Amino acid sequence: MTITEGQSITEEHRGTYSYADLPRLMSLMTGDEKHGPAATSTLDALWVLYDRVLRVSPERMDDPGRDRFLLSKGHGPMAYYAVLAAKGFVPVDWLPGFGSYDSPLGHHPDRVLVPGAEIGSGSLGHGLPIAVGTALGLRAQGLHEPQIWTLVGDAELDEGSNHEAIAFAGPAGLERLHTVVIDNASAAHARPRGIAARFEAAGWSTVTVDGRDHEELYAACTAPHPGRPHLVVACVEPKHA
Repeated sequence: MTITEGQSITEEHRGTYSYADLPRLMSLMTGDEKHGPAATSTLDALWVLYDRVLRVSPERMDDPGRDRFLLSKGHGPMAYYAVLAAKGFVPVDWLPGFGSYDSPLGHHPDRVLVPGAEIGSGSLGHGLPIAVGTALGLRAQGLHEPQIWTLVGDAELDEGSNHEAIAFAGPAGLERLHTVVIDNASAAHARPRGIAARFEAAGWSTVTVDGRDHEELYAACTAPHPGRPHLVVACVEPKHA
């Protein structure tokens, strides 16, 4: 199915959009401060998660048993909005208004305005600590089925808040916690392509994959990791290549 500008997703058509539709959806979002590379670096991981991994849908947004996805890399949300539109969370005809004064689709996602968004994000270093708190909160409530996923940029790992979250989650055995790090060589202080070692030292299960290969991403996201939180490092082309 091919979408056209201004077309909304109806109940009849929901779920019929494919990965091939995403560039067209993203092209509807114009204007300044798009953070294009930040968005496109996440496109494949987001699609695999929403298409094949996450147990969440527009009908289950308030279901306590749903999986939670927290976009920490929120300063380039175009890919996120495109995937949410393709999956029926937001109407396609919202996309052309991206970043405008009265649009719910801001340059950083707002959980109050964007259906399906679990957190407001964009400030670097916040998503993983919030995900740790979410995992603890669900465990305290006896909700052991929901999985918690957060998508983080490699440069965010320069923030101390992330290191505290990494160090806590492993010994706490938060096995429902999953993190995808998009590694586009943006980090200023980390050893190049050495992200997994930091998590492994704190007791995480880790897999490093080609961030453009959907089968590798799916296999990594669904790999068993009993008793431990899980990291997927998705390596993509360097940001300034």
